[in-house]
Amino acid sequence: MLITIDRRPYKKVAREQAQQRTREALLDAAEAELYDDSRWQQTSLQALSAKAGVTKQTLLRHFGSKDGLLLHALMRGASQVLEQRWSAQPGDLGIAVENLLEHYEEWGERSLRIGAWQRGGAPLAKLSQAARQVHYDWVDYAFGPQLQALDPPTRVQRRAALIALCDVQTWWILSHDLDLERTDVKATLIDAIERLLAVG
Repeated sequence: MLITIDRRPYKKVAREQAQQRTREALLDAAEAELYDDSRWQQTSLQALSAKAGVTKQTLLRHFGSKDGLLLHALMRGASQVLEQRWSAQPGDLGIAVENLLEHYEEWGERSLRIGAWQRGGAPLAKLSQAARQVHYDWVDYAFGPQLQALDPPTRVQRRAALIALCDVQTWWILSHDLDLERTDVKATLIDAIERLLAVG
């Protein structure tokens, strides 16, 4: 008796995997350009698709347009950031600062560019504000137990100070302008945050 094997499920899986690799290559190509606003504005669909090793038609089939590719690249980045930033343990200052430094070492320069989008066109300005809101929400999450121990007026003031202390600009000044070693950056931030959150 001849037994035949239906290979269609295997072909379908292989095709889906190939499609996913193509999408990731296009997203990588977009990410290499989009954090420099001037480069992103100037780059073409043809250049982006060539960078990913596919045709312009393939790019359009996956994302519909340059703006569609931009949106998906930003969504992928946001997902990666959220997963990393929310791995911190609320209330543990050392872990929170370590989490922050790990994030800025990978995303710091891109975060600075995203911040500059506030002065750009409306779509990019909205995305920049959304990124700022993620930072504000992380401060509430990471330092929530300490903030809740403060009276409401003090909480508002010290939350604002934490947002500034933990901002990418502060990290850049400490690690680049002042050229502090990572351990010194961490110690400086922890010391400032501990003083700020002291009850009394």
